[in-house]
Amino acid sequence: MGLDILFFVVALTILLIAAKYFTEAAERIGLAMHMSPFMVGVVIVAVGTSLPELIAGIFASTSGKTELVIGNVIGANVSNIFLILGVTSLASRKSIHLGEEYIFIDLHFMLGSSAMLVLFLMDGTITWIEGVLLLVGFVVYQVYLARSEKPEAVHTLTEVDQEELKRTFPWKDVAIVILAATGVFFGAKYTVESVISIATSVGVNEAILGLTAMSIGTTLPELTVSIAAARAGKPEIAVGNILGSCIFNAFSVCGVTSLIHPISLPEEIHWLAISFLITASVFFYLLSQDKKVSRFEGMLFLLFYIIFVLKIAHIA
Repeated sequence: MGLDILFFVVALTILLIAAKYFTEAAERIGLAMHMSPFMVGVVIVAVGTSLPELIAGIFASTSGKTELVIGNVIGANVSNIFLILGVTSLASRKSIHLGEEYIFIDLHFMLGSSAMLVLFLMDGTITWIEGVLLLVGFVVYQVYLARSEKPEAVHTLTEVDQEELKRTFPWKDVAIVILAATGVFFGAKYTVESVISIATSVGVNEAILGLTAMSIGTTLPELTVSIAAARAGKPEIAVGNILGSCIFNAFSVCGVTSLIHPISLPEEIHWLAISFLITASVFFYLLSQDKKVSRFEGMLFLLFYIIFVLKIAHIA
C-alpha cells in the first residue's frame, strides 16, 4: 500500500502542476485573442482551477467508480467553504467585505446548486436526466456571468504581461496548453487508479477517500489562488473564486460525469456527506448576510472542517 500512496502523491502532483500551467497558458492565449480580462478570469481561470475535479471525475465515471466522483465533489465543496474560506479569512489583513452582487446572485447560485445536488442525491443516484438539468443550471450561471458587471477577476498574470499579450500572439503557449492537457489527462487517470487501489488495499469505500484525501488535493488550485488574492488585498476576489468553484463542481462535474455513468452515493456516507454539504452551504449563506466574513468566522469555518474530517474518518 505504501507504493500506492506514493503513486497517488506523484500523480496528484502532476495533475495540479499541469492544471496550473494549462490555466496560465490558456489565460495568455485568451488575452492575446482580445477576450476581456473579466471573461478570461471567470471562464479560463475559474474553470482551470476546477479542472482537476472535472477530469478526475470523468476518469472515475468511465471506470464505474462513481462513488469516487460524488465523494470528491462533496468533499471539494465542503473544503472550499470551510477550509479555503477559513484560511483565506485568516490570510486577509482585514475582514472580507462582500458586495451586493455576491449576496444577491452568486450566493443564491451556490445555494441553488447545492440544493439541486442534494435533491438529486436523496434517492442515492444521479441519473443522466438529472445530469442534463445540472448542466442547464451551469449554462444559466454562465449567461449571468457574461451579462453581469462584476469586480475585477483574479489573474495569474501581471498587468504588464497582459498588455504585452495584446500585441503579440503567444504561439509557445499553444504548445504548453497541449503538453499541460496531456499532463492533466494522465495525472487524473493515475490519481483515480491509485485511490481505487488504496481503497481496495485497506477495505475502505472509494467515496471516503474522495471526501478526504482526493478532495483536499484537487482543491489546492483554489486554495493557492484564494490565498494569493487575500495577500494582494483583494480577498473579495477569493470569495468569488470559492463560490464559482462550488457552483462548477455541483453543476458541471456532476452533470458531465452522470452522462457517462449514473452517479451513486454509498449508503454508509449518504446522510453524513449530505448533512455536511447542507451545513456548509447554509452556514456560509447565513454568516455572509452582514456582507462580510471576519477572521473569527474564518476560525469557526476551520473548526467545522476539522469536525468534518474527524467524522468522515470515524475518529469522532
